[in-house]
Amino acid sequence: MLNDFWETAPPAYKYAVFGGMGLTALGIIIIVIGAVTSTPHLTFVGLPFIGVGLIAHMVSLGVRSRAVRKALKNADKRNSGR
Repeated sequence: MLNDFWETAPPAYKYAVFGGMGLTALGIIIIVIGAVTSTPHLTFVGLPFIGVGLIAHMVSLGVRSRAVRKALKNADKRNSGR
């Protein structure tokens, strides 16, 4: 496995990573806008976005670990066949 993981990563991993980053960034922007405008309700609206973004990151870690385990299992099968 000499390739960079990002090149061989499954599309679900890429979507989960970018989705998590986007939702987290959106939540931070909403919280900053709420803090600057002194709107406490807007500040609390951004928290679920950050939470869902963090969950998406955790899902991407699971997808990545599953892909790595699958690749290692396939490599082990190839090496044991020799």
